[in-house]
Amino acid sequence: MTASYNYHQLPNGIRLIHRQKTGQIAHLALMVDTGSRDEQANEFGMAHLIEHMVFKGTKKRKAFHVLSRLENVGGELNAYTTKEETCIHASFLSQYCDRSMELLADIAFSASYPAHELEKEKEVILDEINSYKDSPSEQIFDDFEDQLFDGHPIGHPILGTSDSVKKFSRNDLLRFVKRNYATSKMVLALIGDVSFPTFVKQAEKYFNTPFNNPSTSSRTGFSACIPKQRQQTKNSFLSHCITGNIAFDRKHPLKHSMVLLNNILGGPGLNSRLNLNIREKYGFAYSIESHYTAYSDSGVFLVYLGIDPKSADKALKLVHKELFKLKNQKLGTLQLHRAQQQLIGQLAISFESGLSETLSIARSHLLFEQVDDMRTIAEKIRKTNASLLMEVAQQIFNNDQFNTLIYLGSPNHEDA
Repeated sequence: MTASYNYHQLPNGIRLIHRQKTGQIAHLALMVDTGSRDEQANEFGMAHLIEHMVFKGTKKRKAFHVLSRLENVGGELNAYTTKEETCIHASFLSQYCDRSMELLADIAFSASYPAHELEKEKEVILDEINSYKDSPSEQIFDDFEDQLFDGHPIGHPILGTSDSVKKFSRNDLLRFVKRNYATSKMVLALIGDVSFPTFVKQAEKYFNTPFNNPSTSSRTGFSACIPKQRQQTKNSFLSHCITGNIAFDRKHPLKHSMVLLNNILGGPGLNSRLNLNIREKYGFAYSIESHYTAYSDSGVFLVYLGIDPKSADKALKLVHKELFKLKNQKLGTLQLHRAQQQLIGQLAISFESGLSETLSIARSHLLFEQVDDMRTIAEKIRKTNASLLMEVAQQIFNNDQFNTLIYLGSPNHEDA
């Protein structure tokens, strides 16, 4: 359950983290402390578009050669954007580490953002936006955060809007990159059968670029949330409901207690309280789960239900009943121990995936400048007691502060 991580920092500020792991496959990730919340009002969707465009050509490669460089040797190249981070990552046979390092550095620092590729990729993203609109179970998460963080940059959808994406030019992308992507805001992580000296040598060769223009971006803090209850009618058989509240930021001392409490309530296990007491007992919800996301200066707790419209009101009442129990009834010693062991086991299993661990340690090093091994994480979880869990529940599960968004199902067609 323990892992030994190695650290180094390049002269330009890029931080390295590494773990040598026996096996054929290695995983590499470049994590940047820039996401959709760093966009200005006329830039919604810009960070996500840039994540797409780095694969569309560099100063020495066309898009085809970028995509083929790793795939020709069986590797995989991908990327994602969140509200606060952007990540480019690769998985490959360890013998191709040098090739992978060179490619990631090329697309990160030498992307050319060709105008003809930009117009094509904008069409792809417009289709992606429309795909979300066709999927209310996905769109409601974006709309709920937009409602919760009303008017704040952290609330707007990562994909942006059709109108905003259509207006972007190549110069807009270049300005955003210059303002936000400094090497002092980057972490490069590697897990695989590659020695630490080899990793450092390759990083110094490919990533020690003088790219470090000082970042001029600054984030607007979030301070207040006004509770709102909204309902929309959708042409769908299911109703989709989210109810939730502002929660702890990622450095809050009760964050680990919040993670454990969320797992007890509606985590991925089928024995979560919401699943047992609403789906299994009454058969109300096709899908029911809770989520806790911690941001740099705030957080979100929410409960999601996909449910028959006739049962929506009953199910929401049962959700608040479970929240009330956690606020007012301490977990017994055995209940607490089982909950702790379940979460520890889930995290240990997720770390068995080399890619999951690579992305996790890259993000931890980026945000906290340190990475806990599984033993340390387990110790923190075991330190959470029943009183702390009740304290968290009383702070976060406050009905008067909850926002609720309901997509009320109302199909306008009959089964054939």
